[in-house]
Amino acid sequence: MSFNKGYTPNDYAEKVFHIHIHAIGDNDEILFRDYLNRHSEVACEYEALKLSLLPQFKNDRDRYTDAKTDFIKRVLYNAKNE
Repeated sequence: MSFNKGYTPNDYAEKVFHIHIHAIGDNDEILFRDYLNRHSEVACEYEALKLSLLPQFKNDRDRYTDAKTDFIKRVLYNAKNE
């Protein structure tokens, strides 16, 4: 589950919050984070991707997330096979 606060139809609020709750054993977000911490070049790629998507999807969180999915799946595949 994901709980988000601070998104408006036109822009972001001054503060934006995300809280994620996962079932035991669902560690993909942690695996993704740890992989980026170990591979700074991939972290830079992810940063560039996110910045490139922001203008197009600034007010559409769902489409922004969808646009990152292929990259995230590739990183998770690499992390699980490292």
